[in-house]
Amino acid sequence: MKSFQKELKRRRTFGIISHPDAGKTTLTEKLLLFGGAIQEAGAVKSNKIKKGATSDFMEIERQRGISVATSVLAFEYRDIKINILDTPGHKDFAEDTFRTLTAVDSVIVVIDVAKGVEEQTEKLVEVCRMRNIPMIVFINKMDREGKDAFELLDEIEQKLNLTVTPLSYPIGMGYDFKGIYNIWEKNVNLFTGDPKKDIEDTIEISDLTSNELDELIGSTAADNLREELELAQGVYPEFDKEAYLEGRLQPVFFGSALNNFGVRELLDCFINIAPTPRPKESEERLVKPDEDKFTGFVFKIHANMDPKHRDRLAFIKIVSGKFERNKAYLHVRHNKNLKFSSPNAFFAEKKEIVDVSYAGDIVGLHDTGNFKIGDTLTEGENLNYRGIPSFSPEHFRYINNADPMKSKQLAKGVDQLMDEGVAQLFTLELNGRKIIGTVGALQFEVIQYRLEHEYGAKCTYENLNVYKATWVEAEDEKSEEFKDFKRLKSKFLAKDKKGQLVFLADSQFSLQMTRDKYPNIKFHFTSEF
Repeated sequence: MKSFQKELKRRRTFGIISHPDAGKTTLTEKLLLFGGAIQEAGAVKSNKIKKGATSDFMEIERQRGISVATSVLAFEYRDIKINILDTPGHKDFAEDTFRTLTAVDSVIVVIDVAKGVEEQTEKLVEVCRMRNIPMIVFINKMDREGKDAFELLDEIEQKLNLTVTPLSYPIGMGYDFKGIYNIWEKNVNLFTGDPKKDIEDTIEISDLTSNELDELIGSTAADNLREELELAQGVYPEFDKEAYLEGRLQPVFFGSALNNFGVRELLDCFINIAPTPRPKESEERLVKPDEDKFTGFVFKIHANMDPKHRDRLAFIKIVSGKFERNKAYLHVRHNKNLKFSSPNAFFAEKKEIVDVSYAGDIVGLHDTGNFKIGDTLTEGENLNYRGIPSFSPEHFRYINNADPMKSKQLAKGVDQLMDEGVAQLFTLELNGRKIIGTVGALQFEVIQYRLEHEYGAKCTYENLNVYKATWVEAEDEKSEEFKDFKRLKSKFLAKDKKGQLVFLADSQFSLQMTRDKYPNIKFHFTSEF
């Protein structure tokens, strides 16, 4: 038991969220660099290095220079086992990110010093706030010209509705960027602009009034720093670990991920304060991580991780106990026992088979079609974890087969990609035509690209005028009202993948009219009701 408790205490599982291009994937790479997991991080932007980022393993990600799938990476740092979930920042893949947030214990929010808080960051932080997930803010790209530190801290407080406290403070910015004063450890890290130089060089300065500071950074910068720090300590609350863990206080760090600067400070503080695995609510009860029986849930499915083997992996977040290889576990929805001979742990493209994983870890299980997103696995208890909804899509198109010889491949491809949660599939009741609904328009391209390259099937799209898809719930399915609704609206009715009835409203006006006309029928914007 002692070793089990010890393993739990050394687990930290977190997600990295931000607006596209704030430097999320670059930060992930640099964190891995510290964990010794990779020797050299590929710059995400530079076209000279064809290496691409380690955490972007899909061909389309390398072509576009964006992340479209959440990748799971694990590494050890100072005897702490860290699991990172690098999420796509692009708003068209927000759903993948929302689902990933159900599997993390804390979050690092990356903000671009020049652009400040952007729209996608606001949405994601709101989801974290709803769930009281502890957040650390990392303000990136300090070596470029941008907003003043106080202005940024104010903006974070106002736009994101957070209470912040800086744990490191920049000395200048852009051309005058001299380095960082680490409030947490009371030392100064000077910026050389050469990422190859030793990144561990920090100079201990516990007394800010000493002349040593003037000698290091020049007296003007030193006076500025003293003044701003005094102001900051007057304005912002002191760091309080309890408040951070309850999601009431957010520490802020400054740095430049591309230059490897300020990342170590972030990581050192993170392993000290970030939460170990947290309890999770299921429909039946609250499940604690230190229970001895295993439970976990599927938060993501990824098809074709390995192009040579057309395999599907279900990503499971372990909530309690430990997961052992070759042991039978109950798949609650199917009510049958399954064994897994090769559970994987990840490092982007590299996977290794693990014998035992503990609460907080993410394991990948090879899946032949048993799993759907949100499924629960246990050691026999009937548990259902909740909180992974499908959102109402905003873009709709008919999907047509462009090659009649390949209809089987197309059907299989669409089926698997929808299980993965890339988009949602609706089948019209009237004529059985298939409609794909997505949160963003870019997903249509991703689907088309992956169908062709992974399944050898070609498809074309046809525009469809739908304002929103809403899930229909009737108080009494035998009532005249419901029959009337089904008869009059038959051309707008479809079934989703689970067979739930969906009403495709062609405008806000017609949705409102339908609601008024049929008061006993409910129309929901998420599939969980």
